[in-house]
Amino acid sequence: MNQLKQFHAFTLRNSIDYTETLITKLLQIANIPYAHSLFNLIPRPTVSLYNNLIQAYSSQNQPHQCFYLYSQMRFKNCLPKAHSFTLLFVTCARFSYPLHGQILHTHFLKSGFDFDVFALTALVDMYAKLGMLVLASQVFDEMTLRHTATWNALIAGYSRHGNMEGALELFRLMPSRNVVSWTAMISGYSQNGMYSKALEMFLEMEKEEGLMPNEVTIASILPACANLGALEVGERIQAYARKYGLIRNLYVSNALLEMYARCGKIDVAKQVFDEIIGKRRNVCSWNSMIMGLAIHGRSNEALQIYGQMLRDGTAPDDVTFVGLLLACTHGGMLVKGRQLFQSMEKMFRITPKLEHYGCMVDLLGRAGELQEAYDLIKRMPMKPDSVIWGALLGACSFHKNVELAEIAANSLFQLEPWSPGNYVILSNIYASAGRWDGVAKLRKLMKGGKIIKAAGYSFIEGEGEIQKFIVEDSSHAKRDEIYTLLHEISTKMKIQTADDFKSELEELCLMED
Repeated sequence: MNQLKQFHAFTLRNSIDYTETLITKLLQIANIPYAHSLFNLIPRPTVSLYNNLIQAYSSQNQPHQCFYLYSQMRFKNCLPKAHSFTLLFVTCARFSYPLHGQILHTHFLKSGFDFDVFALTALVDMYAKLGMLVLASQVFDEMTLRHTATWNALIAGYSRHGNMEGALELFRLMPSRNVVSWTAMISGYSQNGMYSKALEMFLEMEKEEGLMPNEVTIASILPACANLGALEVGERIQAYARKYGLIRNLYVSNALLEMYARCGKIDVAKQVFDEIIGKRRNVCSWNSMIMGLAIHGRSNEALQIYGQMLRDGTAPDDVTFVGLLLACTHGGMLVKGRQLFQSMEKMFRITPKLEHYGCMVDLLGRAGELQEAYDLIKRMPMKPDSVIWGALLGACSFHKNVELAEIAANSLFQLEPWSPGNYVILSNIYASAGRWDGVAKLRKLMKGGKIIKAAGYSFIEGEGEIQKFIVEDSSHAKRDEIYTLLHEISTKMKIQTADDFKSELEELCLMED
């Protein structure tokens, strides 16, 4: 910086005009105020200088300065180029300015740049990110030439807003696809909770020659593996990430940590956590480790990680306290749970959400403090949901409290009248208390309301694929082979059991002799 100031002084003393060069250098070191002050001294700045300054302000999260420069450019009759509009479309998308975007779109068309594929791609991307998918599709359809990036922008827009059918249709129509195209689909399925579809898409991508998953691909597919319990695929992805150095990416490390924690490999998750050294850890890293330990019943370790988190200077957020309260619940730490819940607002100014109240109701209920749990529900600043009442009903079932169980169950009947589980739990509570009239009444209600328990299902991973099986399934493509094999296994087990029983009987006879 000092060298640039000396150079500036030299040019002024010697009447040499190197202002544009100085501005360019200043923007490279992100000294935007100094660069802008020099920019204002130029009577007629070039379009390139305007573009450089607009790009600099956008990167520094100052969109208003970008629009001010564009207005100044038009006022001084400095005609913007297609690249100027590209930068401004990106700014509108990044900072959610739909009205500005539409005005710029009009100016763009009037300027005659509707042939520039890069600017049009930025326009499609802008509308897609702003959720204005009709306009994004309209611009896309009117384009005579499209790059792969254009298709990717619209696919990502559809995926981001939950229209995976539209995204898949576009994906299949693409003349050529790259890793971004596949990642947009995988990420879309994963973010919309369609985990098996995400995994199918990833496995299909693996078969494509010349395509290598990048950091975003890996960080997008690992949550699907975590939710499906696809440990085998997850381990293969980890090996790939280590081989190509992607493990150094924090998002990949965090996703890998969560995957192992969710799949029951908590010790491996801890190893991944330990590899994320020092300041590279963010709040997501700490939260995933705390939550993983809590779910696995290692409550003391979860609280120790929390203490380490505070010592390292990372401030907890609302997700941190969900993990901590879960740890207290699984560890039966009622006093510690109360302290943590109270510390949220007192120490960290974090307002408890529905999830935190749910954890506290569960914690109090398991500890037998049912009345305190019910009082907490009544004091909640928001309306309790089915999870809250479900936690209280479950506690009432364990502690055989009929009175509060009826209150919780009646609330659940209103919130989710289709759910048979609530009727079954209350019926069991009545039965344990000898209230057979209540049992009969509930059975009549279930029959009258045609409430039927949904068939259970499970996912099974085998040879890198995920198969879904429903109870008494007859729809699976390989059902005949599956049932034949199950019959063989069952027969062998019966024969083995009979042989074992015969052997044991012979041993007993010998002992008696």
